[in-house]
Parts: sequence; C-alpha cells; structure tokens
Amino acid sequence: MSSNGHNGNNGSEPILRIRNLTRTYMQGKIPVMALNDVSFDVGKSEFVSIVGPSGSGKSTLLSMLGLLDRPTNGSVFLDGMEITKAKESEAPKIRREKIGFVFQHFNLLHALTALENVEMAMRFDGVSRSRRKERAIELLTKMGLGERLHHRPLELSGGQQQRVSIARALANNPAIILADEPTGAVDTKTREVIVELLKGLSEKGQTIIVVTHDMDVAQQTDRIITMKDGRIASDVWKN
Repeated sequence: MSSNGHNGNNGSEPILRIRNLTRTYMQGKIPVMALNDVSFDVGKSEFVSIVGPSGSGKSTLLSMLGLLDRPTNGSVFLDGMEITKAKESEAPKIRREKIGFVFQHFNLLHALTALENVEMAMRFDGVSRSRRKERAIELLTKMGLGERLHHRPLELSGGQQQRVSIARALANNPAIILADEPTGAVDTKTREVIVELLKGLSEKGQTIIVVTHDMDVAQQTDRIITMKDGRIASDVWKN
C-alpha cells in the first residue's frame, strides 16, 4: 500500500504485491543492503515510476520484480502467483508469459528485422508461425512502424528501435511491463513520443513500472516511488 493509503485501481486486487523485500550483497566480507524491507502494491493499469539516486536500490528492485535476481528475504506476488518461490527452471516461462521487458539500449537482435524481433518473443510459447506474424504486424503497426517491418535495428532510429522493443514486450500479453530507463538513449523529442506511448498503453489497461533518472518522465506517470538507501523514501500519487 502506498503512503497515502491508495491501493491500486478501483479497490481491485493488486496485480503486483511486494512484501518486505530485502536484498543483501557481500562486498568482500562486508554485507551491503541494496534493498531494505520494501513493501508496496501496484494495481492493474497503473503507470508507476521509480526514481532515486544511483545506488538507491531502483535497479535491484526491478531485477527482483523481473525474476532476474532473487531477494534475500521477502516476497513478490504477480497476478496472484508468488514468483519469488518459483524454481530456477520455472523462471524463464514466468518471465515470458507474465513480464514484458523494455531496456535502455533496446536489446534487439541486429541480424533480425523488426518483425522477426517481435515474433521471436512468441517462439517458445506454442504460438503458430502465422499467428506470431499476425500479432507482430499488429503490434508494430500500433507503434507506428507498419512501414518499417522489414528494417533491421541499425536501419532504424533510436526512437523506432525503442518502439520495436515495446512491441516485443507486449507480444505475450504480459501482466506487467518493466522498463529500465526506456528514454535514456533517445533525444528529448523522442522521449515525449515514448512516454506518450507508455501512457496510452496504461490507459488501455497495461500495468507499467518505469525506473528512470529523468524527473520529466516521472512527472508524467500516475505515481512516483522515490528510493533512498534501499528503502522507499516517498510514494506519491499524482491524482
């Protein structure tokens, strides 16, 4: 629950529940607490930004939510499932089916076209080849890239590459999108396009969590969670 008592959208069950999340690393023989007893809920269709100085725990938190790392203590419940208890062998399937990732530097496969990059996200989930292609074309067209389906990443601008990345993140209808500095590698004009795109997805029901250093981006989200020294320093709703 956020600090002002707001608990997701319309009082419905949160799509994401984080309880007492702690992550301790060893630096030599010294324990360092990257996350310290973090708890909050996120409701369906919320657009949340996580901000704070370097070393505040933002990226560590995102790694926990995306099952890219495991907490020392605490739990993450996503879409009713306690994902922190998943076996290592189950984690890739959960990531594919429940979580869409958007990265600062796009992480596209340069040998593949935009269409093939988005199709690739569906290859391991039993989706037929024709349906994969149909879905990828639909998503890329929604991103304004209907004329760029057969371009490879290096033939696209930074903003276009990020839109391919967002289409790929949406391919499997994820419960949540986790975006790590999604506007960090694009210019100011393109940043506005990306933020508007994410806002539009949220308005249509997609839950999105963005880690950002850019307060101009954070100010356009529904809610700003500020991290400091591994804890939540503030949790502020915009409305």
